[in-house]
Amino acid sequence: MKVTFLPHLNAVLNTATFICLVLGGWMIRQKKIAWHRTFMMSAFVLSSIFLVSYVVYHNNAESTPFGGQGLIRYVYFFILISHILLAAVVVPFVLTALYFAWTRQIARHKKIVKWTYPIWTYVAATGVLVYLMISPYYNF
Repeated sequence: MKVTFLPHLNAVLNTATFICLVLGGWMIRQKKIAWHRTFMMSAFVLSSIFLVSYVVYHNNAESTPFGGQGLIRYVYFFILISHILLAAVVVPFVLTALYFAWTRQIARHKKIVKWTYPIWTYVAATGVLVYLMISPYYNF
């Protein structure tokens, strides 16, 4: 299975997720609930597609080592490790926040998104950064 295009697709999906998250946050501050819901559901769908694509890619391709040297190498690994850890942690919180919103438990939804939203936004943004930092080292 040829999967060499998937890292590029994943970067697009992460970028689109980040944009939807930022717009969703802005819409709720503007009290535009329907737009907020649309952007946040879009972010969830895009993240879900990303997760499937990510798993398919990493099950069918070898890992690409980071080739940078010096300080940038430490920066890269800090971003990568924090991204991976927070990506794993945020999934159940996103699902819980979505459940609370879906079932109109707005007070509980607001309470959990105080933590979930910034973490999810960080994960989406750092996913793009990791891609940009490692993309010169892909061997296609």
